[in-house]
Amino acid sequence: MSLSPAQVARRWFEEVWDRRNADVIFELLSEDALGHMAHADFVGPQGFHEAWQHFLALMPDMRVTAEAIVSEGEHAVIRWRIAGCATGEGFGLKATQAAVNFRGMTWMHCRDGRIVEAWDSWNQGEVFAQLQAGGPVA
Repeated sequence: MSLSPAQVARRWFEEVWDRRNADVIFELLSEDALGHMAHADFVGPQGFHEAWQHFLALMPDMRVTAEAIVSEGEHAVIRWRIAGCATGEGFGLKATQAAVNFRGMTWMHCRDGRIVEAWDSWNQGEVFAQLQAGGPVA
């Protein structure tokens, strides 16, 4: 029996993001999955894996919390929170020691227990500006 979209969403955020389990990326993303992230689109597990590594390199202490999940049919929407410090480098950003704490949402379309398409919504420009400047932007 395949996972429901809500179960896929919870596993994605708890295991991929919070526990850093790369194997789950390849388990839960379909081979031709299309992801629409704030900075770029990706195709398939390998494309997402590369972007995921940049986030973890930039904020190795990053904590991700799934705050709420709503699901209907083949879709799940997740409101999440990220907290971390830029103690590493990623996406061309340097280690500034800046801390961020922000929310975003992800809409997932799942089929047969796997993600086939997803959309992220968060203010990447503001968050990256804070990280680069070393603190909140005025």
